[in-house]
Amino acid sequence: MSDKIVDTDLGRQPPPVRVVMLDGHSLSIREVELIAIEGWRVELSEDALKRVGQAHRLIHELAAEGIPIYGLNRGVGLNKDIEITADMYEAFNRNLIYSHSAAVEPAASDQEVRAVLVARLNSLLKGCTGVQPAIVMMYRDLLNAGIHPIMPLRGSIGAGDISVLSHIGLTMIGEGNVICEGQNVAAKTALQAAGMEPVKLGPKDALAIVSSNALSSGIGALTAAAALRLLDTADAVFALSLEALQGCASPMDEALFAVRPFEGAAESAANVRDALRGGRLVQMEQSDKIQDPLSFRSACHVHGAARDALAYASKQLILQLNGSDDNPCVLIDERRVVPSSNFDVTSWTVAFEMVAIALSHVSKISCYRSLKLGTSSFTGLGRFLAPNPGTIAFGTLQKTYTSLDAEIRLLSNPVSADYFSLAGEIEDHANNTPLVIRKTADIIDRLSYIIGMEALHAAQAIDLRGSQAGLGQGSAAVYEQIRSVVPVLAVDRPLTPDIGAVYELIRRGIRIEGGVLDE
Repeated sequence: MSDKIVDTDLGRQPPPVRVVMLDGHSLSIREVELIAIEGWRVELSEDALKRVGQAHRLIHELAAEGIPIYGLNRGVGLNKDIEITADMYEAFNRNLIYSHSAAVEPAASDQEVRAVLVARLNSLLKGCTGVQPAIVMMYRDLLNAGIHPIMPLRGSIGAGDISVLSHIGLTMIGEGNVICEGQNVAAKTALQAAGMEPVKLGPKDALAIVSSNALSSGIGALTAAAALRLLDTADAVFALSLEALQGCASPMDEALFAVRPFEGAAESAANVRDALRGGRLVQMEQSDKIQDPLSFRSACHVHGAARDALAYASKQLILQLNGSDDNPCVLIDERRVVPSSNFDVTSWTVAFEMVAIALSHVSKISCYRSLKLGTSSFTGLGRFLAPNPGTIAFGTLQKTYTSLDAEIRLLSNPVSADYFSLAGEIEDHANNTPLVIRKTADIIDRLSYIIGMEALHAAQAIDLRGSQAGLGQGSAAVYEQIRSVVPVLAVDRPLTPDIGAVYELIRRGIRIEGGVLDE
């Protein structure tokens, strides 16, 4: 566990205090998950707060010298030529929040809102914004108090999520509604109950609140974490499918990945070897079989391609989470405020497009494995894995998972190149990054169903063979988990409840480590 993460278990009430220390430069994807999903508290490093204060003082000093500063003493967007005088500061910043609150439903979940809050909070701690420290503390306090602004998700084009993040600004000034302890209440009421006061906006505060890519990066972190869990699970389920087919283990031979060392493929192959260890499959004489269909033979390479794409996207995303995307950018040491295009996120947006395409391959190959497991000529078992000729079993299920694969194929189409020239044609590049992240998350959801249905096929085939005792240690654990939520199909029954039960198992994630199952 990182030094930044504190887990204090006192062994008595109250429950353990779990805290992530934010410093503006070392936030991890896992820490975003801990804060957003598991509800860990956040604290702020003293050095980071010092930088925030220095930047705030600097912009006021430079403005006092008559230097024009975008969003402080000048307007924003096409109105960058309009002078904002000191007597206009509060009204200008309030109006900026109002006018930019233009997103539409659906609203983000509490977990998504928390991810967005922590993403923006960490980037503010870089000290490149000039925001007043009270704004930074408000992000922290909203997270720790469990006050979650109602934030519509749609409306950002991915060049700063201004139309969405403005709804967080409404909460900060005590307007709009929030979700607190599961209830929809007025922001002002929730703040008062938590002993918090609405902030009084000062120069550049509103721009700091609305202009970042925290919507995309925060939810992107949750999406990246979910993708990695799913790929680990896909490896585990594939190992069971290979046992169900009584297929060849040779394509997972470690030596093969030494002569062509693609990291993702090697990792998936290692996962499968761990799952098969100790089982009969790796001891079987298979020289007469030679090789399986590509959906089995190439599984680790396809899963590995998605791992490689995800590793690259995650690397780029971590840079984003720990960088400043502010325009203008405050450079404390140089005493400068520099107009920038650091809000451009093309580098990691196109990386997530790649992840989406790679996951579509994972989907397709899983569907083909399920089709093969339902085909007697490949398995030597009953048609559609029926336990007897009078049972239809999984025949119709083919329509379900292939229809979901069609959805994934549609969602994998790139959208980052679809943008308009806006704001009087001064803003003529964007990436639709929130949509890229959202459709990648939708792919993960549908793929969780597809991998789950592959798991149903694999477990059913194992039961029909009566080969449970010969499974590898890891595969046996996967099989037991599947059977803990879905019984063997002995007679026809409605399959929708089975699909839903195994989907929840897959969504939570299962991973093979050293021949055992980790949840």
